[in-house]
Amino acid sequence: MVGQASRLRGVSAYDRIIDLPLKIEGYELDGLSRTVSSGFERLTTVIRLQGAGEEGAGEDVTYEADEHRVAQERGPELPLAGEWTFGSFSEHLDEVDLFPAAAPSREVFRNYRRWGYESAALDLALRQAGTSLADAVGRPLEPVRFVVSSRMGEPPTIGPVARRLARYPDLRFKLDATPDWDDALIEALVETGAVDSIDFKGTYRGTVVDTVTDPAFYRRIAETFPDAWLEDPDLDTDGAREALRPFEDRITWDAPIHSVDDILAMPVLPRTVNLKPSRFGPVRALFDAYDFCASRGMGAYGGGQYELGVGRGQIQYLAALFHADAPNDIAPSGYDALDPEPGLPASPLTPDPEPTGFRRRS
Repeated sequence: MVGQASRLRGVSAYDRIIDLPLKIEGYELDGLSRTVSSGFERLTTVIRLQGAGEEGAGEDVTYEADEHRVAQERGPELPLAGEWTFGSFSEHLDEVDLFPAAAPSREVFRNYRRWGYESAALDLALRQAGTSLADAVGRPLEPVRFVVSSRMGEPPTIGPVARRLARYPDLRFKLDATPDWDDALIEALVETGAVDSIDFKGTYRGTVVDTVTDPAFYRRIAETFPDAWLEDPDLDTDGAREALRPFEDRITWDAPIHSVDDILAMPVLPRTVNLKPSRFGPVRALFDAYDFCASRGMGAYGGGQYELGVGRGQIQYLAALFHADAPNDIAPSGYDALDPEPGLPASPLTPDPEPTGFRRRS
């Protein structure tokens, strides 16, 4: 009831955490690595902030492996120690270069690392206060609906979907669509009835997942999957905007979204939008987006970035607070395997928070 009353008075979720006291005495960096199903070695860094007998953890999900190796080799060199509030520590990070060795290869990596440090600081501040994020913001935790994100292989086949459905027949999917999908594959996907979202990857530039824009393919997919969200189409290419004009109410955005201003700048204002926490960097920017969506009646869903550690549970925690009943691309670890092991948690995912802090138990 306290949380409901505060929201009625217009107090935002960020307002509820900004004044949390935070004492940092030191920190450590732990490297994680895993070879994922698409064949590349994924590295992340778990950031462990310590103070007042507690430890807070977050995860840097920067994609360039060398950025992690350099940070881990240099160790805890950043000026983070002190007594802060969570809000003043965030302001302090505005002045700290989180890549002191050299500028990152992609500017967005600054947000990814910033999210790692801020999520660790939030976890620590909550633990020092003896409370949980849910209690601090005054929101209930709800079971989280999730989808499994997958590419379809090279050449693309129904295998990545069919093999997962063989073990987990109730799974739902968000699929990376490429113009080399043939008629047989499209028909087979339709027959599964399991596709919630199509990701065109049309807004990526200079990455390994860049995809050729094909307006005819866009239209065919939109027509063939009439209930699916259409994520990140390239609407700057001749013909693409016209191809999807009849389906604009299903267009949604992911890769370009790092702030509320980015949502407003999109060529089509979405009915729902992918809010990936690590893309936003500061917690304030993410919570501003939650507030914006709520004020506009705009839907939101969450997405992950191949988190290997505590970060996955944290984005699941946020989904449980802010957009539980949505096609959240935050499946538990294990579903990225083509033949997932039995016994994985089913959707909807039951919230399982630690009693204090900003973490799931598992």
